[in-house]
Amino acid sequence: MKGIEVKTGMKIPWNARYSLSLLILLSSTLFLCNGQDYGTPTEDGAGGGEPPPEMAHCNGIFMSYSFGSREREYPHVKNVTAQSWAFKATAMIVNAGKEELTGWQMFIGFRHKELIVSATGAAPMDGDFPLDASNGTTFVGSPNTDLKTSILTAGDFTQIATNIEITGTLFGVAKSVLPMPKTLKLINDGWECPAAKRKGGNMNVCCKRNPKFKVKNGPKTKFAPRRHGDLNIIYDVLQSFSSNYLAQVTIDNESPLGRLDRWNLTFEWMRGEFINTMRGAYTHKRDPSECLYSKAGQYYKDLDFSQVMNCQKKPAISDLPPEMKDDKVMGKLPFCCKNGTLLPPLMDPSKSRSMFQLQVFKLPPDLNRTALYPPQHWKIDGVLNPQYKCGPPVRVDPSQFPDSSGLPAITYAISSWQVVCNITKPKAQASRCCVSFSAYYNNSAIPCNTCACGCNDIDTNTCNADRDPLLLPPDALLVPFDNRTLKAKAWAKQNHMPIPKKLPCPDNCGVSINWHVNTDYRNGWTARLTVFNWRDFAFEDWFVAVEMGKSGKGYENVYSFNGTRVPPNNRTVMFQGLPGMNYLVGQVNGTHPLRDPPVPGKQQSVISFTKKNINGLKIAEGDGFPTKLFFNGEECALPKHFPKKSSGHRGGMSVLMSLVFAMAAAFAL
Repeated sequence: MKGIEVKTGMKIPWNARYSLSLLILLSSTLFLCNGQDYGTPTEDGAGGGEPPPEMAHCNGIFMSYSFGSREREYPHVKNVTAQSWAFKATAMIVNAGKEELTGWQMFIGFRHKELIVSATGAAPMDGDFPLDASNGTTFVGSPNTDLKTSILTAGDFTQIATNIEITGTLFGVAKSVLPMPKTLKLINDGWECPAAKRKGGNMNVCCKRNPKFKVKNGPKTKFAPRRHGDLNIIYDVLQSFSSNYLAQVTIDNESPLGRLDRWNLTFEWMRGEFINTMRGAYTHKRDPSECLYSKAGQYYKDLDFSQVMNCQKKPAISDLPPEMKDDKVMGKLPFCCKNGTLLPPLMDPSKSRSMFQLQVFKLPPDLNRTALYPPQHWKIDGVLNPQYKCGPPVRVDPSQFPDSSGLPAITYAISSWQVVCNITKPKAQASRCCVSFSAYYNNSAIPCNTCACGCNDIDTNTCNADRDPLLLPPDALLVPFDNRTLKAKAWAKQNHMPIPKKLPCPDNCGVSINWHVNTDYRNGWTARLTVFNWRDFAFEDWFVAVEMGKSGKGYENVYSFNGTRVPPNNRTVMFQGLPGMNYLVGQVNGTHPLRDPPVPGKQQSVISFTKKNINGLKIAEGDGFPTKLFFNGEECALPKHFPKKSSGHRGGMSVLMSLVFAMAAAFAL
């Protein structure tokens, strides 16, 4: 048989050519089959490359964490614990079992002061980026919240798995040490995970259903169960069209001590959306040019953008004033138009909810009814209120509403997302209110801490921001800080206390509270609470919450306020103004403005406590002072010390000073 001549000049026999062709065909087939096992990573983080070999032995939820790289960040320091490193890592969660996992929640136990800057394919449940993950953090799917099974998807890796590309900063790890997390686990109810296996820069775990877990009685949820937080925000889509949809935002205050005044809400559109109209709220900026020169202006060529509410990527939204409640265009919505006031449900349940609606226009490629994406990066704040930290929107089962026809029927939202916000403890020198202490057994009052509410707006070259405040005569608490200097110097000289060359800076707080231990006797004791408003506006429906130690159980009565114990431990008492006295007025000029200092708004009452059934109570040694104090939900800065009862104390003098302070405050009121 003749051979076949090729360019090289060598001749291949026919049977050899047949064998070679068969080999090439088999190789191609193997290559194609091998390429179908697992998809490549997609833009939203789903998919992945070759799976870890440990996953083949997992009949459940497989999770892994792989440390990628790190790079030394500026500034470069010699102290290893203070040096920061930029790092990259990859986490993966795969449903390798027979049961669909809805609303997956993956906890990564970071332990090297990690600061997570970004994560693709997931969102942190504990807050927004950049996120302090020093004690670990929980990731939820975004946008892929559920993991289907391989059986029902024919092994489609984009539906059964999610890859999370993590970028962040870590601290305090030598270059030779791999900064791996401590734990890796699935925290969904009914799942249990063994300790993660680690090998070098990789760790993995296989979590399985707990056969002893009993499902809680209640309706089954298709999406993640709704969670409870200090502030809950629900984003409901009520109507959906190809190019726009109608959404309703409901804000519920569920904290017994949380509160918002004149709330200001912001979020970020991620896909070019803009707000066409609103009802129940308004945006702070309305600039048609932002729409005309954007992608929205290019697509909606015939739309009159002068009538559009807002085209900002990060709109700032506020509640309407009460006078617009019945406005036909922007009002007539339940729970709206309270000027941004959200009270604790303990005070008034009818004022603990806000609501507004917005018509959202979309852009390509999201021009269909089911392409619905909530805004991200939610933040909410008030005038003098606690600081809230909000998590990402999490898909939940559609909200239910009474049917608008009045019939006994239920209407469902098309889609719903929940944003949970929790109160954070104020950082040092970042409070918005402060507390001063005084007592009948000590002549001096301990004023608010230096720079208790920050010193960013003053020239610290003229005062000492790090020095403790000077002790004061009690009546000096009645005047503004600028008018206390002479009194403070005279008091220090009279009591033989040193006067520094550079005096301490002011507290810079708009509201201050004085807690004065008034009496202490065998069966009980009393205190006097005075609230000072140094702002130029009034606080409506104000409240003060005082958390005591073991003495809190002995609360008996308050005489000029309303007092309510706060469950569950009943050691916290909430005080609020009586009917007709629920306004804490602002600061006003003195009788003679040229010579008299401004006068703050004040409210004051005596509070009585019993010592019955409370052993070892020592009022003068700290039991008579609050461990925490809140004004309108904001935790106020407490003094570092409380008045001490010295052996050389002269009781008559202190009682006299207490009477002077009480008379002066009463006269001012």
